[in-house]
Amino acid sequence: MPILERCDTKAVARLTLNVPEKLNPLSDEMLAALQSELDTLAEDRSIRAVVIAGAGKAFCAGHDLKQMTAGRAAEDGGKAYFADLFARCATMMQTIQRLPQPVIAEVHGIATAAGCQLVATCDMAIAAEGTRFGVNGVNIGLFCSTPMVALSRNIPRKQAFEMLTTGQFISAERAAELGLVNKVVPADQLSTETTALAELVASKLGAAVKIGKEAFYRQLEMGLAEAYAFTGEMMVENMMYRDTEEGIQAFLEKRSPDWDQ
Repeated sequence: MPILERCDTKAVARLTLNVPEKLNPLSDEMLAALQSELDTLAEDRSIRAVVIAGAGKAFCAGHDLKQMTAGRAAEDGGKAYFADLFARCATMMQTIQRLPQPVIAEVHGIATAAGCQLVATCDMAIAAEGTRFGVNGVNIGLFCSTPMVALSRNIPRKQAFEMLTTGQFISAERAAELGLVNKVVPADQLSTETTALAELVASKLGAAVKIGKEAFYRQLEMGLAEAYAFTGEMMVENMMYRDTEEGIQAFLEKRSPDWDQ
C-alpha cells in the first residue's frame, strides 16, 4: 500500500496519509510523497480543490521521532540531516499555500507538532468532535519552532505561545474558537462535511480562485496601502478574464454561467 493515497472525485483530489500504525508521521518518505503529489497537483487544471486526510485513528502525529533519532548516528550528530529535514518540511508546507487550489485539512484523532503545523498550513480545516491539537515538542525538550510559524499565523499570539510552552492539547471546539479550524462536526459526518466544502469551492471559477488565493497570502504580508494597490491590480487582472465577464453577465441574466475553465 502506498504511504500517500490519492483519490480524485470530479474536481476534488483527496490525499490520505496512509501509515495508520504509526499515526501517519511526516517521515522522510511521507514528506517526499507529499511534495511530489503537490507538485503534480499544481499543474493539474482539472483539480480545483484538495483535501488532506489521515488513515486510521489519527490525522498526523508529526515528525517520525525514531527516524530523527537514527539521524543522530552521523558524524556531526545529525546536524546536517536535521537541517535538511526541517528545510524539506518547510518547503512542503509552503507549497501547500502556493498551490493554485484551496487545500482543506480533514482532521480527526490527534494533530500534533508538525501534524498541527500541517492543519495550520492548509487553507481551511474541518475537525471531528474529539480531535485534539497540540505543539507538544516542549514536553520532550524540543520546542516546536517550525510548527510555530504556521500556528502563530492562525491563532492569537498569547494562545499560540501558551500551547508552545505548556505542550498541552486543546480540544476541537477550542481550536475552532481560536481559528485553527473552520468547523467541528460529528465524527461520522467528517468526510461528508469536508467533501461538501471541497465541492463547493471546486464549483467556483478556478482561475478566479487561483488569483484570489495567491493575492490572499501575499497581501497579508503587506502594509495597508500596498495591500490595496496590489489587490486592486489583481482585481483588474481578474476582470479581464473572459469567464469573469461571462459570470457577471450570467448573474445579470439570472442564469448559470457558461465557463470555459
